[in-house]
Amino acid sequence: MNRPHLLDRVIGPDWPDLSDPQADRAFEATPYEDRIAARSTYEALRLGASVNPGAPAIRFLPNADPAEPPIVFDHAQFFGRVTQAANALHAIGVGPTDTTSLLLPLLPQAFYMLYGAEAAGIANPVNPLLEVYQLVEILHAAETRVLVALGPMPGSDIWEKVQRIRAEMPGLAAIVVVGGASVATARPVKAGEPLPPSADGLAPIYDFDALLAVQRADALASGRTIASDDTAAYFHTGGTTGTPKLVRHTHGNQVYQAWVCGLMLRIGRGETVLFGLPLFHVGGALTQGLAWLAAGGCLTVLSPAGWRSPAAQRNVWKLVETYRPATFSGVPTVLTAALNAPLEGIDTTSVRRVSAGGSAIPVAVGRAYTERFGWPVLEVYGMTETASVHTISRMDRPIRLGSVGHPVPYSRVRVVKVDTSGQAAGDCAVDEIGVVAMAGPGVFSGYKSERHNRDAFVEPGWVNSGDLGRLDADGYLWITGRAKDLVIRGGHNIDPQPIEEILFSHPAVALAAMVGQPDTYAGELPVAYVQLKPGAAVDANALVDFVRERSPERAAVPVAIHVVDPMPLTGVGKVFKPALRWDAAQRVVERMLADLALPGLQVSVGAHPVHGSLITVSVEGVPADRQAAVSADVQSRIGPLTTRHETTFR
Repeated sequence: MNRPHLLDRVIGPDWPDLSDPQADRAFEATPYEDRIAARSTYEALRLGASVNPGAPAIRFLPNADPAEPPIVFDHAQFFGRVTQAANALHAIGVGPTDTTSLLLPLLPQAFYMLYGAEAAGIANPVNPLLEVYQLVEILHAAETRVLVALGPMPGSDIWEKVQRIRAEMPGLAAIVVVGGASVATARPVKAGEPLPPSADGLAPIYDFDALLAVQRADALASGRTIASDDTAAYFHTGGTTGTPKLVRHTHGNQVYQAWVCGLMLRIGRGETVLFGLPLFHVGGALTQGLAWLAAGGCLTVLSPAGWRSPAAQRNVWKLVETYRPATFSGVPTVLTAALNAPLEGIDTTSVRRVSAGGSAIPVAVGRAYTERFGWPVLEVYGMTETASVHTISRMDRPIRLGSVGHPVPYSRVRVVKVDTSGQAAGDCAVDEIGVVAMAGPGVFSGYKSERHNRDAFVEPGWVNSGDLGRLDADGYLWITGRAKDLVIRGGHNIDPQPIEEILFSHPAVALAAMVGQPDTYAGELPVAYVQLKPGAAVDANALVDFVRERSPERAAVPVAIHVVDPMPLTGVGKVFKPALRWDAAQRVVERMLADLALPGLQVSVGAHPVHGSLITVSVEGVPADRQAAVSADVQSRIGPLTTRHETTFR
């Protein structure tokens, strides 16, 4: 079996030539349906395990320490555990249309349960760092039947949250606790047996290990045949108030993501990836998790906290040397932090490419990898609604740093004008900025709640990304801004509305708005602007404290609040947020350049017809023979920002 792609019936022993759009069209002459060798995520994992069942599927490093012996599960063991997890859920009453919600860090059990829940019914992985009221709303919206969660553990408040959730959701059929046998109250049951009631009348609690131990590992006890259009999972995206927005993925959506990532990243059998992305994000669950496992690869899991672990960031290059990944993959904040990690004397020659997405890769960061290591930097673009990666910078095409490349095979991208109802009103011209719309096998069919589907598509099958962008003459996609108001902090989406509502509740505030402030590490940080009521006075730091005490999530608390008068408004009286973004960028750049001590330095930020926004640094009175040095000083400071910039001299 020398074929390079397990999920493709057609590809032979070599990776296909996809070096230009014509090659893409030739490749796509074979219908995608004839290529795909798996109809479900369960079948994709079975194929991945079939190549070399004794090869490692998961290496778990509890402390992200390259010197510690990993806990290893080979593919046969891993697929057996996934099967047992599916059978355990079936045994406690989960059917194909029932939802199992997960509140788990990056433990091996989280992987078993995610893919096992998809084999038994519908998985709903949720961010355990959210507040209890948010978790309850998401679990209700997903119509959760079973909750799987981490038990009492030092340093974790998940079980404390589960106790409160259990009291507020009496309709839960069961709770499965990982690492908490002491709190389990129910014995394992077999399919067809009634669930025993708990003493307190609430959902019975089962111990994960005991429940799985009695299940068969060789086949699905349900006998279920999973179709590609069956719902596999719900992923929460967007805001933190109101009806939760749950993206509905089919098995076909997710298998396509695994197939196309294996193809684009040339994931070899037995190849590992340093894994640190959360499973409640499609980048972790699908782009890395399912893609590597279905290719017969291995996930080297960097502690329960993943890349949030300081040890993972500090040890990153030693981990590369020890585990020899061919692709160094993460979100842009991981790439940025890695540039500052110890490197001297460490062998990184296994790496052949860098890949990242979730937010824009600063051009300076991409250039640093290219110049320091000689690795191509493959920026990806997509969204939860496209099952993650939809475009990518291609290894076999010229890479234009700052662009997100071309659509992956069988997918399409358009940049469109939209009318007042959010529908497409024609395609934009070359280099004309418009709304990015996407179609293809990874694009979802809609949100779980129909109310969210009203403006989800610009045309049938074409999802509205909410991003602004342009297509150049060679078909490269450039993201230039955001039509939606989300702030993306280190790949994490933050909805400004809850913070704005908190600010509006303050007695001194008349108008409030939150936008993203450029940041060299996180991409964006939240910053708020307020206009005070006539005669009112308030300290900006006190307002930050006011928000912090009431914020639905810590990451959403503004790093600064600026008092402005007047607030910039549109012609119809809405806050004109682009002006606030420009002001935030100007403040950041002025701080970054303050130590240059150039008396005539001026910073302005505004709209640009090609880049969306442009930072202009203007310097007066610099002799011609010093201008190159001044430009280099400016570039060294603001180069890591994702917003385009230029230096001019007066």
